[in-house]
Amino acid sequence: MYTVTINQRDRGPGDRVPELLKALARLQPEVPFDRTVGDEAQAVFAEPGPVVDAALTALRPDACGDVRWNVGIGVGRLDEPLPLGVADVRGEALVHSRRAVERAQASGDGPAIAVEGPNLDLARDAEGILRLIALAVAKRTAAEWRVLDLLTPGVRGQQKAVAEALGITTQAVSKAIARAHWPEEWAARPAAARLLGLADAAREGAL
Repeated sequence: MYTVTINQRDRGPGDRVPELLKALARLQPEVPFDRTVGDEAQAVFAEPGPVVDAALTALRPDACGDVRWNVGIGVGRLDEPLPLGVADVRGEALVHSRRAVERAQASGDGPAIAVEGPNLDLARDAEGILRLIALAVAKRTAAEWRVLDLLTPGVRGQQKAVAEALGITTQAVSKAIARAHWPEEWAARPAAARLLGLADAAREGAL
């Protein structure tokens, strides 16, 4: 199992947790995202792919206006059956996610994401891939996001439709995609998810 803990990195603009929850609302974790304490939100996932999606959504610069977030991912066991609310979740994945978000808070100017779990090597490998992807995500401009938000990963022939929708040239769309390293992000996401999955499998003794 995976517990994702996200807390507010920039405190000056005020409480942005409601905006964060709205940005994450399309995801369907086993235990939904909810505020736990202060400016922190948590959720529980059974699969690693949506964990990657949640983390990168929170690290998107404009996810909640002018606020940045720390993201901690914890791998490990949780008490079952899982409760309906995240405030009642108990288990080692929760402990690991809190340790991870504390490390993320200390990341300086780098991507504020960390992964913790019983298998330290696999957790660090997953963290390394996520940090590399996050570097690309963090550098994107508003103009690039306008293009990317109209794209569906893995679908060919979208650039003409996106250009028409935005009133720009196909070449401008192509250049925005290349500058944003969008193909590289979606090529690397499965690797991050696979490493998180291996970390969970190692915890189960399947490796």
